[in-house]
Amino acid sequence: MIAYIIRRILYAVPILIGVNLITFVLFFSVNSPDDMARMQLGTKRVTPQAIQMWKHDHGYDKPLLYNAAQRGVDRFTDTIFFQKSVRLFAFDFGRSDSGRDIGSDIRQRMWPSLAIAVPVFVVGLLTNITMALLIVFFRATYLEVSAVVLSVVLMSISSLFYIIAGQYIVGKLMHLVPISGYAGGLSAFKFLVLPVVVGVISGIGSGTRWYRTIFLEEFGKDYVRTARAKGLSELRVLFRHVLQNGMVPILTGAMVILPLLFMGNLILESFFGIPGLGSYTIDAIQSQDFAIVRAMVFLGSVLYIVGLLLTDISYTLVDPRIRLR
Repeated sequence: MIAYIIRRILYAVPILIGVNLITFVLFFSVNSPDDMARMQLGTKRVTPQAIQMWKHDHGYDKPLLYNAAQRGVDRFTDTIFFQKSVRLFAFDFGRSDSGRDIGSDIRQRMWPSLAIAVPVFVVGLLTNITMALLIVFFRATYLEVSAVVLSVVLMSISSLFYIIAGQYIVGKLMHLVPISGYAGGLSAFKFLVLPVVVGVISGIGSGTRWYRTIFLEEFGKDYVRTARAKGLSELRVLFRHVLQNGMVPILTGAMVILPLLFMGNLILESFFGIPGLGSYTIDAIQSQDFAIVRAMVFLGSVLYIVGLLLTDISYTLVDPRIRLR
């Protein structure tokens, strides 16, 4: 197990380097440091001296990947890529192009993101699994057909519709909760109720159909027929055997989503005014703040790899037949 974990971590290093390098190249193929300076200075007519000063203050006055003016190792270290991107491997996010401490912003904004993402994940997972088990229990009946049709309808509707409808009905007409905004402490509850409900409802259709497919596939296997032959009730077969054996694909989907809990939900946070990492990333993209975009892409890659590693480890917990070597 330990050897496997170490091997996976070592595999992650070239992946992170590749992601970092590709992000770097793609960004600077669209915007040069001069373009970034003009955008950040915010004026139509910017003098060359002002551009050069901004680039010097923010560390963009160096070559991108290779510095021919230097000697030895400095040809690679005295570059924008090394100074701005390699530091990320030590989780030194530096400062944004607007001068803010990115690490401090991440530590501050991750809590609102977790406050909305964790309830959506937990409640949504339990709801989808429960609905799928009920559909499978009443399979080959009108209830199953109706539930499948309803799931298709729900998953065919854009999540924006649920957001706008929820804000209009619950927030504007009924005045039960604020339409948008956020507050710290216990006051955050009234701002999080509506986004959580919308997040759960918007995922019921696709989640229920996915888990229903998993459980129906398990129902056709030999161990289910053996359990029935031994006289076990349908409920016992469903919850004791089918659910347990269906945990491997369930864990696969659940663990991969874990990084998104930290990174936040881009759409929900933007529409409901939640100051989390999702809205933080959207604002950085709109302002083309490369430092923040680079940091968030790198952080997302790290969390995704951690999620895959946790997925493989969790397999051994739900299925002892699986052993990692």
